[in-house]
Amino acid sequence: MGIDWRRFENNARCAGYKMIAGIDEAGRGPLAGPVVAAAVIFPEVTYISGINDSKKLTPAKRENLYDQIYENAISIGLGIIDSAEIDKINILQASLLSMRIAVANLFPRPDYLLIDGTFTIRSQIPQKAIKKGDSQSLSIAAASIIAKVSRDRIMKRYGEDFPEYGFHKHKGYGTRMHLEAIRTLGPTLIHRKTFRGVK
Repeated sequence: MGIDWRRFENNARCAGYKMIAGIDEAGRGPLAGPVVAAAVIFPEVTYISGINDSKKLTPAKRENLYDQIYENAISIGLGIIDSAEIDKINILQASLLSMRIAVANLFPRPDYLLIDGTFTIRSQIPQKAIKKGDSQSLSIAAASIIAKVSRDRIMKRYGEDFPEYGFHKHKGYGTRMHLEAIRTLGPTLIHRKTFRGVK
């Protein structure tokens, strides 16, 4: 049997909720750049083929699904926390804050939240954290795609600002090429100074 991608959304609807937002983030692990969260509310009937955890999709497939998600969603919200703030409050708190901002940027306002991971966010909206939710929930998987594509685009832009670091290739992750650039050239303004490999 395959995954019932709508199980968590349907359970919430059976409990009386109507505007159910799936939330996920991208960019917890990189040494540079922001952490980006997305929140997605779909209508009850949504037909988009191929949605899955963004990590399991090719870049071309993510880009295609990104456009389809924007075409079909009731609302999409983004939350972006830069490297300076990540260094100040730590990556976990920055991730949770980016999720709160993404939810705040939704209109209409959601009445229930499905969050990827094991942590909930500070909010009065009822919510459920789902471990590996991006592989189980349609709206969380969609949020993972929006967050990933949005962050990748930001990092490609930084690749133009700092061409010698190769951000357009590794998106800030700690590849051999990236670590060598940090050792040779030092960190940029977008590097996370508290992360091993940078500090």
